[in-house]
Amino acid sequence: MKKAEKPKTRCGYVAIIGRPNAGKSTLLNQLLDFKLSIVTAKPQTTRQRILGIMNEENIQIIFLDTPGLIKPKYALQTAMMKIADQAIQTSDILLVMIDVTSEEDSDFVLELFQNALKNLELPKILLLNKVDLVPKEQLLPLIHRFHAVGIFKEIIPISALNNDGVDIVKKNLIDILPVGERFYPEDTLTEQPEKFFVSEIIREKIFLYYGKEIPYSTDVIIEEFKERKESKGFIRASIIVERQSQKVILIGKNGEALKRVGEESRKDIERFLDRKVFLELWVKVKEDWRKNNTVLKNLGYL
Repeated sequence: MKKAEKPKTRCGYVAIIGRPNAGKSTLLNQLLDFKLSIVTAKPQTTRQRILGIMNEENIQIIFLDTPGLIKPKYALQTAMMKIADQAIQTSDILLVMIDVTSEEDSDFVLELFQNALKNLELPKILLLNKVDLVPKEQLLPLIHRFHAVGIFKEIIPISALNNDGVDIVKKNLIDILPVGERFYPEDTLTEQPEKFFVSEIIREKIFLYYGKEIPYSTDVIIEEFKERKESKGFIRASIIVERQSQKVILIGKNGEALKRVGEESRKDIERFLDRKVFLELWVKVKEDWRKNNTVLKNLGYL
């Protein structure tokens, strides 16, 4: 009797791309069943490439959550677009997300693949996200429009927030993943260090609790990150802003606003790290840091 062949391992990189607020980070978190990427209602929350790894029997999918695609206006945004482009160029499959409530998203993606990414030869799957927010009859012309251009291997309506259609996305990815051995050990969720995600959690709270330009003018540097055997871990972080007036707003009257950021961040950091920590926050001014390549390099954008 012929011995049954062992199933082949499939492994590959999948970049998740799209306009700001298309739902890329929400999708990644649903696929991993773990909150790895920060999520807020404000656009351009994601600035760096977030790597998340799904491990199943004979399957490893390395997802790359990327900054929302825009036409950059200053150095930070230019750096963010380079990060997104690097993810695109090094992937095996592209998941392209569109917010179906935004006509601008559809036009932008079509223009992108008919011009800048015209010659990109790898499988592309189009995800029509937020379908729970529009009537079904509104989706049909959109699906026909994208079918007509012949760019995408599959077009899948989903609601990432409601986890609707995410299993279909996963199945389609597995069907076209390259055959090959795992790149990472089976128990690996990400390659990025804990302190990177700690800084992201703090940034998320700033996006949630402040309006106008404050979230976009800030970044977070982890100055100290210590594990202590006999007491809570210690984390000291600096929030950088571009102007003194922003520092005043960020701190708030009697320091109450910054205290709120610290308390809410600490709770999420403890959940993420699965251990108790003491979090100390400071605010520093770095004039026009978003336009300064030296500062951007020190922050890891360049």
